[in-house]
Amino acid sequence: MENERIYLSPPHMGGTELAYIQNAFDTNWIAPLGPHVDAFENNLSGFLQVKACAALSSGTAALHLALIQLNVQQSDYVICPTFTFSASANPILYQKAIPVFVDSEKETWNMDPELLEEAVQFCLRQNKKPKAIIVVHLYGMPAKLKDIKKIADDHGIPIIEDAAESLGSTYYGKHTGSFGTFGILSFNGNKIITTSGGGALVSSNLEAIKKTRFLATQARDPAPHYQHSTIGYNYRMSNICAAIGRGQMEVLSNRVDSRKKNFNYYQSRLSVLPAITFLPEPENVSSNRWLTTIQIDSTQTSATPNTIRLALESLNIESRPLWKPLHLQPIFAQFPSFVADISTNLFFNGLCLPSGSALTEAHLDRICSSVEATIGS
Repeated sequence: MENERIYLSPPHMGGTELAYIQNAFDTNWIAPLGPHVDAFENNLSGFLQVKACAALSSGTAALHLALIQLNVQQSDYVICPTFTFSASANPILYQKAIPVFVDSEKETWNMDPELLEEAVQFCLRQNKKPKAIIVVHLYGMPAKLKDIKKIADDHGIPIIEDAAESLGSTYYGKHTGSFGTFGILSFNGNKIITTSGGGALVSSNLEAIKKTRFLATQARDPAPHYQHSTIGYNYRMSNICAAIGRGQMEVLSNRVDSRKKNFNYYQSRLSVLPAITFLPEPENVSSNRWLTTIQIDSTQTSATPNTIRLALESLNIESRPLWKPLHLQPIFAQFPSFVADISTNLFFNGLCLPSGSALTEAHLDRICSSVEATIGS
């Protein structure tokens, strides 16, 4: 269809999900636990090569439980990148802690290690060592983990990896999400695989994942009656959602390949335009290319990211600005930040192009033709 809606990053079923769902109905496992939950957790931990995994209701829930287990409390400092979705920082406020925002570096658009060190020193001058460093792998691109991990190790600060956007990405051959004390995954409908809504907390600390499951099921003590000694949460993934996830895991590698093919098409077609640049992969890094992003050089064209977005929308094609930095968001503006305007410039000059794994070459041609016409007009 000529005017078929092209979404930014829609769900893409593999074909076996319905069979797993039917099995859950046939066996009456319609609950926030069950054999599909167990199997999905095993699938994920095996893929990431970590010891354990807890399937949860969202990536935000996973991050919240990670902070709880790191004993993040009121007025504690937690360091977080500014260039990310608000869900990377919201759980810090759930705990009444204080986010300290750190700007991006140019090579990966993720947390700048030099500014991270400045942020750590700021916290130490307040006589409060940060309780955690949250590292996000933005748009699927792994952060500079070696540099960040050295700083964290030098100061004895645990790392939480927010790998919500980077499932299938690797850093020096190792999967993102497996480097920190905890790793966060998301299976929202726009992610590289989906369970309709859902997330997971992964770790090589078996006791921590055992406690995660306890906290995620209302922290019910082992007693024949309902007894509770600590606050719990309704954060467990349902067996139905996990059934979808099992089918999705079967096609994860294909989904990563498809997203990379999208990026390669865009880059080969649009990089000839002087106004458009792409983010390359550093050496020893493999991005899943969850979303393909472009930067627009205003010295080379009168077009802006917004005029390109509106032109695409007029053709029923969804695109999206890059994340607005959190230190510029009204809800977070009051908190400490260590910025060098990298993320601000990326936000004002960038755009996310449609990146779904079911895009055809005809779809990609339609998108690129619009971008080319807008840049050239």
